[in-house]
Amino acid sequence: MRDYLKFYIDGQWVEAKSDKTVDVINPATEAVAGRVTLGSVEDVDLAVRAARKAFPTYSQTSREERIDLLERIIAEYQKRFEDMAKAITEEMGAPAWLAQRAQAAMGIAHVQTSLQVLKDYKFEEDRGTTRLVKEPIGVCAFITPWNWPVNQIACKVAPALAVGCTMVLKPSEIAPFSAWVWTEILEAAGVPAGVFNLVNGDGPTVGAALSSHPEVDMVSFTGSTRAGIEVARNAAPTVKRVHQELGGKSPNIILDDADFQRAVGGGVASVMMNSGQSCNAPTRMLVPAKRMDEVIAIARAAAEAHTVGDPSGNSKLGPVVSEAQWTKIQGLIQKGVDEGATLVAGGPGKPEGLETGYYVKPTVFANVTPDMTIAREEIFGPVLSILGYDSVDQAVAIGNDTEYGLAAYVSGGDPEGVRKVAAKLRAGQVNLNGASPDLMAPFGGYKMSGNGREWGDHAFGEFLETKAILGYAPKQAAE
Repeated sequence: MRDYLKFYIDGQWVEAKSDKTVDVINPATEAVAGRVTLGSVEDVDLAVRAARKAFPTYSQTSREERIDLLERIIAEYQKRFEDMAKAITEEMGAPAWLAQRAQAAMGIAHVQTSLQVLKDYKFEEDRGTTRLVKEPIGVCAFITPWNWPVNQIACKVAPALAVGCTMVLKPSEIAPFSAWVWTEILEAAGVPAGVFNLVNGDGPTVGAALSSHPEVDMVSFTGSTRAGIEVARNAAPTVKRVHQELGGKSPNIILDDADFQRAVGGGVASVMMNSGQSCNAPTRMLVPAKRMDEVIAIARAAAEAHTVGDPSGNSKLGPVVSEAQWTKIQGLIQKGVDEGATLVAGGPGKPEGLETGYYVKPTVFANVTPDMTIAREEIFGPVLSILGYDSVDQAVAIGNDTEYGLAAYVSGGDPEGVRKVAAKLRAGQVNLNGASPDLMAPFGGYKMSGNGREWGDHAFGEFLETKAILGYAPKQAAE
């Protein structure tokens, strides 16, 4: 039982001004795993003022001082790696292997990437007689989700620390354990008082207070498009910078000359990863209509190979995060059945023998049409929709026919053909032939998938203002 009832403000673990708590449910057991305090507007104000007080000093630290800080964070993270992985499995149900190899691993990887970028990043540039200077934007508010909890914390906090910003973090109240471990890591690494602050709470109270606070200079939010719109509305009166990484309904176009066993099987696996709870999951697979039967056979076998069960064991899929999420997914699976899609694997209800826990069957629908609910709404569960196309142009049109634009995927045998399709897709990141993740590649979306970019050197720009100093280097008088 984890009782995380304090907040980390101005370098100290302090009692919350609020006495309201919320139970954190282990999604594998449906039992209470711990409690956190839900913060108040007063708690937020104290944290923001601590960050504001720390900013003048921390923003003037040298590159070398910040390099040293990131190196200390990496060292402390390595000591707590197993603790981080276990916290993630307990709070949101990621299988132990996934928590170690991906979830916890991505947290430290983002710090390592920011360290690498910081060593060579150009904060100053001369253009004629003018000097352009990139300076830390100020106090940042971070509102992070439950699906990749420490990944989303690290890819915001690490670059913000690297460029000299101070910050307040509000992690998801559904999965707050990893944020507590993260904060202990930063405390052990000697992050100066007030530079990093933690306040737990819900969106309507703490999230709204952070995004509307006049002393917050920018807010970075990851979550649903609906919630992202509210963050932007709250931020508008103070004209602060708003960075959003929101929802997705990513197309996965498999061309006729692709290796279908690899492309279809890999596409199914990508959707099922993390129990489908990834905003960039390739949940719409577009295949040549004439090869639908072949695709169905491959997809069925791939889905049925995904075992579901206790995340502390060897199962490929753990539970989804909560009862509310489970209920939403079940409703959308039933919509797929009711609207006439072909159920290839899985379906409504819990997997056999898993009555306790928020488990979802790995589900695949085929012969899905673009107007069906499961082809349009973000399900955020292990559910794949397979749509047929008659031409590549039609596939591209269907792929772009969504309000989202976070990611897209293309597979094919001809590299030039794959690249041509990628060029036509309206998405912030396009993956060709199952390419591995690139931590230096910018991550973010078009359209209602958000604005701004995370990861690598592009992330630094989100936390910097640009100052032009005219006449900095006057021209020498002609001799």
